[in-house]
Amino acid sequence: MTDSPEGQQPAARKKGRARLRRDEFEARATATREDIRAQLAVTRAQIDQANVKIEARTGRNLPLAILIGLVLGVGMLASLIVVKEFFMIVAIILITFTAFELASALWFGGRYVPKVPTIIASVAIVPAAFYLPDDGRWLVFLGGVLFVALWRTVAIARPSRRGTALEFWKDIGAGTFVQAYVPFLGSFAVVMTAQDGGQWWTLAFLIIVVSIDTGAYASGLLFGKHPMAPRISPKKTWEGFAGSVVVALVGGVLLSVYMLGQPAWFGIIFGLTMVATATVGDLTESLIKRDLGIKDISTWLPGHGGFLDRLDSVLPSAAAAYLLFLIFA
Repeated sequence: MTDSPEGQQPAARKKGRARLRRDEFEARATATREDIRAQLAVTRAQIDQANVKIEARTGRNLPLAILIGLVLGVGMLASLIVVKEFFMIVAIILITFTAFELASALWFGGRYVPKVPTIIASVAIVPAAFYLPDDGRWLVFLGGVLFVALWRTVAIARPSRRGTALEFWKDIGAGTFVQAYVPFLGSFAVVMTAQDGGQWWTLAFLIIVVSIDTGAYASGLLFGKHPMAPRISPKKTWEGFAGSVVVALVGGVLLSVYMLGQPAWFGIIFGLTMVATATVGDLTESLIKRDLGIKDISTWLPGHGGFLDRLDSVLPSAAAAYLLFLIFA
């Protein structure tokens, strides 16, 4: 038995209404998606525009800088708190890459710093700093300097590497500078970490140095008007330096009392020492880049430049922090 035409009409009308509702729903959903996409596009354009302004003023890609900084910070924090020996691996990676990129930058500037012995000497000083006494660390450092210099001397056999006597001694000096500036200064953090309770001092000085950099960045972005050293680093301002001092003092007191078990007055010494060494390290690296005619030592860390662009304040501060550790701890 089949349905009559009268029975088919209500069913057809129901299907038509259902199809109409479905079409309306899909149309609304499509319009909503397009509105969301348009809003996201506008928001992204606003963020990109703001980031361009920030980068033009400070020289950094802020989102990438924050992301890379978090990754490095988490790795460093885990290596210090969980297993101290793991800090050696982190230190080897950072020191090796930093020494390599500095040697490469000097090579770009006309100085032949052999990279293979530079890497070998940089790797060797980290376990020496962790396990050997200070005399052993000094011997490994001097051995590394001699190894790099000997490699450069042997390279004279190649006609392309002979040059003049002045160029030869400049290359020797450049190789020695790389070893002293990166592996040797960085080894102080390793030595301090290896001591009983030294990992907390290493963590404290790293927190202060990062806070100093952040405070200088924020205050310079908001209030910076007066250049601090325009010929060396045009983007650094006295307002940014003032912000770094405030952050260093507050952070120094808090870390001294609650992490290091030291009195509050030591926190003032700690903070002022770190802000002085961090600023000198930052300006030193800026001076190197200015002399070499480059913006960043490398481009391995998006938003930061290279490893030395992140460790420039840490390296001299590590030596100063170790000296304070020996005196007060």
